[in-house]
Amino acid sequence: MDIESLLIHGGVDGDKTTGAVNVPIYQTSTYRQSELGVNSGYEYSRTGNPTRYALEKLISDLEGGYAGYAFASGMAAITAALMLFKSGDKVLISDNVYGGSFRVLDKVFKNFNLEYELVDTSNEKLVEEKVTDNVKAIFIETPTNPLMTITDIKKIAGIAKNHGILTIVDNTFMTPYLQKPIELGADIVVHSATKYLGGHSDLVAGLAVVNSKELAEKLHFIQNSTGGVLNPFDSWLLIRGIKTLSVRMDRHIENARYLAEFLKNHPAVEKVYYPGLEDHPGYEIHKKQANGAGAIISFVLKESFNINEFFKGVELITLGESLGGVESLISHPATMTHASIPAEIRQKVGIVDNLIRLSVGIENKKDLVQDIEKALNKSKNI
Repeated sequence: MDIESLLIHGGVDGDKTTGAVNVPIYQTSTYRQSELGVNSGYEYSRTGNPTRYALEKLISDLEGGYAGYAFASGMAAITAALMLFKSGDKVLISDNVYGGSFRVLDKVFKNFNLEYELVDTSNEKLVEEKVTDNVKAIFIETPTNPLMTITDIKKIAGIAKNHGILTIVDNTFMTPYLQKPIELGADIVVHSATKYLGGHSDLVAGLAVVNSKELAEKLHFIQNSTGGVLNPFDSWLLIRGIKTLSVRMDRHIENARYLAEFLKNHPAVEKVYYPGLEDHPGYEIHKKQANGAGAIISFVLKESFNINEFFKGVELITLGESLGGVESLISHPATMTHASIPAEIRQKVGIVDNLIRLSVGIENKKDLVQDIEKALNKSKNI
């Protein structure tokens, strides 16, 4: 089944009991047991819920994995994946990764002696050199947030397999509609499903998919033990959002390409980060492993333009955290999404103070360009 159909009919397709075309919302905390030790497959909704299971089966089908798990947020999914490791282990992580992923390692897991190191994962030789005896996983984003750096998933997964360690890929920006890391050798895929999978800025959710029975048993144990599960209603909302993923992403990408070309040629813009542009250093690798460039654009405003005035100038586009909704969102990584990363690290990797991240929505693309152009004109220092 092609993915456009799988998005709608994957997982649990409707309700066999009533014939309803949508999976019901099983808004229950517990389940009747016919006798001691005998139930219908569910006993308590932290452990398992039919609506959540339908979502978990759906994301597993879409990613081509062994099993999927739904969490209360993307960070809950990432946290659960990191709980697979123990004190003294080390994780290599992409060096311009999402600030929340850095923060949970640096401020939480560090307290339990789980080590990490920021590495340019687009440099396979460097990654190979960094794999020491205590490294147990390589955690990558591709494209990274916010600099859109591309990592060759297949090559990194090959390095990991040679050393007997795990490859974890955050696939939030691409979604399984555009990129399938498990098919490229990854062991675990995580999503902030709040973003494109939900698609409407009306829920917070996280998903994780694993490629083996062994990892499935371990991750389910962590999910059940720590309890950061997604509730039935948000599971249902997320299934509904996923059904329209293909048509939304096609429009997102069309608009993003249009805006990237506009920004690339605008005199106010010093640099554009978008893997759909042929001069992007990761263009060929991304084209090989993904079916589209996505809809996140980062760009650097020239020094002669005032970034505060620029943000005041946008009207149609919303200044706010998050990304991946039908509406366009714009943010300032240095003070918003990546504020938890120390300034010296931000500067070193390229998250400079005049960097802007744009999540391109599905509005009329000419209206979006007009809004940005007006803000750019307003921001010029006189």
